[in-house]
Amino acid sequence: MHVSCGSKITKLTITSFIAEQCMTSISTQVQVSLGDRSYPIFIGSGELKRTDLNAFVGGQKVLVVTNKTIAPLYLDQIEQQLAGKQVDRVILDDGEKYKNLDTLNLIFDQLIANHHDRKTTLVALGGGVIGDMTGFAAACYQRGVPFIQIPTTLLAQVDSSVGGKTAVNHAMGKNMIGAFYQPQAVVIDTDTLTTLPDREFAAGLAEVIKYGLIIDSDFFVWLENNIGSLLGRDSQTLAYAIELSCKNKARIVAEDETEQGIRAILNLGHTFGHAIETFQHYQQWLHGEAVAAGMVMAAQLSAIAGILPQAEVTRLIQLLQTCSLPVAPPRDMRPDDFLRLMVRDKKVLDGQLRLVLLQGIGHAQVTDQFSMDHLNQALDLACQSG
Repeated sequence: MHVSCGSKITKLTITSFIAEQCMTSISTQVQVSLGDRSYPIFIGSGELKRTDLNAFVGGQKVLVVTNKTIAPLYLDQIEQQLAGKQVDRVILDDGEKYKNLDTLNLIFDQLIANHHDRKTTLVALGGGVIGDMTGFAAACYQRGVPFIQIPTTLLAQVDSSVGGKTAVNHAMGKNMIGAFYQPQAVVIDTDTLTTLPDREFAAGLAEVIKYGLIIDSDFFVWLENNIGSLLGRDSQTLAYAIELSCKNKARIVAEDETEQGIRAILNLGHTFGHAIETFQHYQQWLHGEAVAAGMVMAAQLSAIAGILPQAEVTRLIQLLQTCSLPVAPPRDMRPDDFLRLMVRDKKVLDGQLRLVLLQGIGHAQVTDQFSMDHLNQALDLACQSG
């Protein structure tokens, strides 16, 4: 099996786009086109004040799901916007280790205890963990109720809040229990990133860099040239990077909503990264950090297989290191650990592991046609570097 992505569906004319957009409006809208499940992504400074959430709430009942870190910062503002409706809240512990069925049940407990019905709207206020769990709860509660994504981390804004992937983790594998379920809207207020710790901000940049790697070499070059401004959280540079990331993902999702083909390229580095997270019981590295190391491993495998120049691996490593992201797996992981955990990955079909490899920066492919000898070499090299 082999699926590749070149310039046909996703190539953006970034040079002209920058000239027209980068220094203009700080508020933009991206559409995810999925027929009757289409929805807008609002992006900008002050978007939480600008966007009327009531426009996406069909009933009189709302449950806001957030965590102990985010609630003191933004929960009151969301509840004030929804004044006049029954607004309940559930405030969860913060962290990937809580993304499980036990925590999910806390959301259901609140929904049932407060007599929420099929017209209830869930609001996910937080990072990727909150967004994934809230979306999965919405998909399941009374066989499906609407939900709104309000992502407050860079990683959630550019990746997990867009596209309808919802899930919880299992002790034996990440995101193994979930559903495809699209939100009513995504509201991205770039001002929320001012309170984001540097480590989490850098983890989000890993997913931004991913878009340049898999479908747009011009965007990758732009990132190389503007990484200083991004790390400095320049508002216009940041808004542009978020918008381009969302546009890239929206185009892929519109073509392949449930990951039957081309959407799988969005998983570059994730099979390796998920193995790292599972090995650590979701308690040490952040998701973006694991993906960063995983992208290097995928690039090295591509180079060993002879389809990616080593110089392009070096460019990736240099960009990730500039962001203070890991470029090798944890020191206590061995090749056997990866092999043991990767066989449980969701991308295994009929017992065959599929990986996303690079044929060049901006050109990814999903394939199960790779040599196990090459994979073993890549794992050995990575673990020796860790």
